[in-house]
Amino acid sequence: MRAFVAQGSTRSETTVTEIPSPSRVAPHSLALAADVSGIAHGVDSDLGTGRFIAMYDPAEPEGWYGPFRVVTFAQAPLEPEIGVDEFVADVTWSWLVDALAAHGAAYDHASGTATKIISRGYGELSAQGDGAQLELRASWSPTDDDLTAHVRAWEDIVAMLAGLPPSSDGVTLLAPRRLARD
Repeated sequence: MRAFVAQGSTRSETTVTEIPSPSRVAPHSLALAADVSGIAHGVDSDLGTGRFIAMYDPAEPEGWYGPFRVVTFAQAPLEPEIGVDEFVADVTWSWLVDALAAHGAAYDHASGTATKIISRGYGELSAQGDGAQLELRASWSPTDDDLTAHVRAWEDIVAMLAGLPPSSDGVTLLAPRRLARD
């Protein structure tokens, strides 16, 4: 997986970097950050951001169902009209499952949450107007030790939450555009 980091992002719209990983959860781990629109880690993207943590413990902790466990996070702002859609969380989870399948990432025991957040500014924040955000937190147990497909699927999820289509060879994407908050 470090080879993946050395190769860089597979999508031109994202920047993937290695970040400090948790040291007490597993004997071995690697953490990555992704930001949409090429913004370097350290400044969250206005379009989307995410984290990917791969952990390895040969003792196979209870609940991991194997020596590997992947924990991910992805979030992006939405237009408020999309945020109130009752199916947006269901669609988000299906994007994860579809991205893992599209990249051939073999896994078991997936779990997670898709959360939509609707907000309205008041007082000093009233100029912000209405806003919405979509967040995906997920984990799964890879069934082999090549995690490249898992990282690529996660990178696609971060981009898809930001409104970009799944990665596809030979397809040129237009520059991403987000509407300003009311």
